Amino acid sequence: ILYSGICHSDLHQARDDWGGSIYPMVPGHEIIGRVTAVGSNVTRFKVGDHAGVGCMVDSCRHCDACEHDLEQYCAEGATWTYNGRERESGAPTYGGYSDHVVVEQRFVVKVSDTLDLKAAAPLLCAGITT
Repeated sequence: ILYSGICHSDLHQARDDWGGSIYPMVPGHEIIGRVTAVGSNVTRFKVGDHAGVGCMVDSCRHCDACEHDLEQYCAEGATWTYNGRERESGAPTYGGYSDHVVVEQRFVVKVSDTLDLKAAAPLLCAGITT
């Protein structure tokens, strides 16, 4: 992770304003980073690519909603970038103020090397998140 923005929803989660917060918590869902490793099934990214991550890092990938690119309505529940639980281990997910994040490739966008990476992170909240 190179840069992460923070928005008011991060503050709400950290303060448990909406209930259900998982502590310890590392917020941040506007992430710009550099790919440091890829799994054997990854086809869209290579090591060294700049990448962006919004509010989700995974989903079941097989329900009707997921098959129609509506993962936020995943029948099994989306895996949020932070204040969520990893699908297999149940461990808490930690966001953009961590050192690294593991993300299913469908929840990652390529970020152009020509962009100012410091300025690009906040765009992910209103862009990829919605």
